[in-house]
Amino acid sequence: MSAASAGEPILAIRGLTRSFGGLVAVSNVDLTVARGEIFGLIGPNGAGKTTLFNVITGLLPPSAGSIRFLGREVGGMKPHQVTRLGMARTFQNIRLFREMTARENVAVGTHCRTRAGVLAGVFGTRSARIEEERVWRRADEELAFVGLSAQAGSPAGGLAYGQQRRLEIARALASDPQLLCLDEPAAGMNETESEELIDLVRRIQMRGITVLIIEHDM
Repeated sequence: MSAASAGEPILAIRGLTRSFGGLVAVSNVDLTVARGEIFGLIGPNGAGKTTLFNVITGLLPPSAGSIRFLGREVGGMKPHQVTRLGMARTFQNIRLFREMTARENVAVGTHCRTRAGVLAGVFGTRSARIEEERVWRRADEELAFVGLSAQAGSPAGGLAYGQQRRLEIARALASDPQLLCLDEPAAGMNETESEELIDLVRRIQMRGITVLIIEHDM
């Protein structure tokens, strides 16, 4: 895979349309996101924002149009393929493994970057052990980054709402994204939690990660 040139947008969408039968949820959208920026997409409920995210990240195929990520056409790719290329996302409705610990949830996010196969894991080869150590170390780093180190061993389902939001972001960051897509990350948060989220997004940007956010138009 050839790398995109430095001056090329990290995400370029042209004429993107997604229809469900006779209902057009996303119609002829053009969107360009530059590398390193925080890009906000604001609109009312029912405007098709989440559907747009679902198409960009591979959960839904486009009905028409082009989606170029890092200079490569990704329209119609599967979610795991898009993630491996360097795009991660969170969801409007939090999707965590509620019975697993916060640490285990974040470790799941590294899966697209692991190399050890099933047999290596079963037989506990040296390479598998080294990779497992790296996975847990990365999980701890991302938990610290979002301020959840103290909750590492707690079940995700027992965390406060704002903490669950940050945990989902930590899991996405563990996949080493170049583009992080946040679907209404402040939904349901109080003022303090929203301010903490703003600070977190800025710190994510400082890591060189481009952030695309959709939010409800208040």
